[in-house]
Amino acid sequence: MNSLAVVIITLNEERNIERCLKSIRDLADEIIVLDAFSTDRTAEICTKYGVRFEQRAWEGYSASKNYLNSLASSDYILSLDADEALSEELYKEIKTEKEKGFAGTYSVNRMTNYMGKWIRHSGWFPDIKPRLFPKEGSYWSGEFVHEELVHPPSEAKVFKGILEHYSYYSYEDHRARADKYSLLTAKKFHARGKKVGPLKPAISALGRFVAMYFIKLGFLDGWKGFKIARISAQSNILKYKELRRLNREGK
Repeated sequence: MNSLAVVIITLNEERNIERCLKSIRDLADEIIVLDAFSTDRTAEICTKYGVRFEQRAWEGYSASKNYLNSLASSDYILSLDADEALSEELYKEIKTEKEKGFAGTYSVNRMTNYMGKWIRHSGWFPDIKPRLFPKEGSYWSGEFVHEELVHPPSEAKVFKGILEHYSYYSYEDHRARADKYSLLTAKKFHARGKKVGPLKPAISALGRFVAMYFIKLGFLDGWKGFKIARISAQSNILKYKELRRLNREGK
């Protein structure tokens, strides 16, 4: 049987972290939380659950996650965000696989709860992400945003159970975070030397809305599907406008 560390990064996650910790209960041999100096009750809640709680200045997604992984002493790592939780089926699957002995890297299918509604279309589901992997030879790559796991070659394995993602509690929260990621993506594109023309923001926004709402069946998610597509389109405009600004200023 392999040992398993569950690792979580946090910043002001008092709304979510307890749900996450409850969902992994007796699954892990060690639970490590790396916190970017939260000012809410995150530390208090983590202490109640007896996790190893470390604090460190935020260095970006990949750098922070790689440092967090280095703290683990287990053979395998399950990497979660504080706003995620294992469904009962996923919990049982991981526990069974642990008892058999992990082999290779495992992905999960994440489903987002958007202000109380599970989103099953809009390009948000299925959402397959590698999250359980051997500590040896695995690391996160990506300087600005959308970090990717680099891991030893292995057979692709996907658990059937859902990783529940309690991501957005309001439209304002969604727009703020979408804009944040858009600005980071613009910075990443600029660092790679990408250039765009003046029509790119509008064309990209229209393409994003049509893809999410019509092609990826966002209309089946009702009004929330419309809002998801609209906010994504608006953030796409911001992304390419910011990229054009960076290109002009040469930063």
